[in-house]
Amino acid sequence: MSLENISCQKSFGGWHKRYRHRSDVLGCDMVFAVYLPPQAEQGGKLPVLYWLSGLTCTDENFMQKAGVLRMAAELGLIIVAPDTSPRGPDVPGDPDGAWDFGLGAGFYLNATQEPWSRHYRMHDYVVQELPALVEAHFPASDKRGISGHSMGGHGALVCALRNPGRYQSVSAFSPINNPMDCPWGQKAFSRYLGEDRSKWREWDACALIAEADEKLPLLIDQGDRDDFLATQLKPESLRQAAKLAGHPLTLRLQPGYDHSYFFIASFIDDHLQHHGRALGL
Repeated sequence: MSLENISCQKSFGGWHKRYRHRSDVLGCDMVFAVYLPPQAEQGGKLPVLYWLSGLTCTDENFMQKAGVLRMAAELGLIIVAPDTSPRGPDVPGDPDGAWDFGLGAGFYLNATQEPWSRHYRMHDYVVQELPALVEAHFPASDKRGISGHSMGGHGALVCALRNPGRYQSVSAFSPINNPMDCPWGQKAFSRYLGEDRSKWREWDACALIAEADEKLPLLIDQGDRDDFLATQLKPESLRQAAKLAGHPLTLRLQPGYDHSYFFIASFIDDHLQHHGRALGL
């Protein structure tokens, strides 16, 4: 599969690049960003951290705002940031033009309902198609970590919990922990997956953690001044589910922080070091 280079900037001795490619899984053209640290030019293959962004974001937000590249360069860690949904003239969006569903809001699941099922298969794209592409075109090993923010934090948790052995590390900032029980998740799940709530459990971290075959340690940071804390994110639901399942979880409620990239930038080094230890860096 060919890649079209869109842009290239040097940063901390490495290279931040953006590429466009045709996705067979999503049935549209997709853009992703990759940061290749300086060690990528020294031979050998490096581990990869896949970052999943939140509602309304693209591949650009995290790379430009989170301050991730300095530590990635220090560790020798490749960062890959996909878009948050399929895009293009043939891809349906929210019929009402809302920002919390459709374009920019793929929820990292595989839709089963029309008209969404043709394109909205972000889970398969993130877990299978994109890593295969990255590992074929870059000096990337099959040692993988996954992380994300908000909707992307939900995606990171679900990708790791549904695919034991696929990732060596997982973390999240302000994830939507229990989408079956919050307005964002209920809106998305009812449209993408239908009204049968038993099908929703396959995409809810609180439900998945109870049946997880692999107990990959979870690191989660959450700001206590996050406007979405009580109604949408519900970290205590995940804490309770992890406790019942005996699943290792470090959940840090950070005083004074909100839902923004200022919050992510404040703790991103901790997360990269968490992934680096698990990935052997």
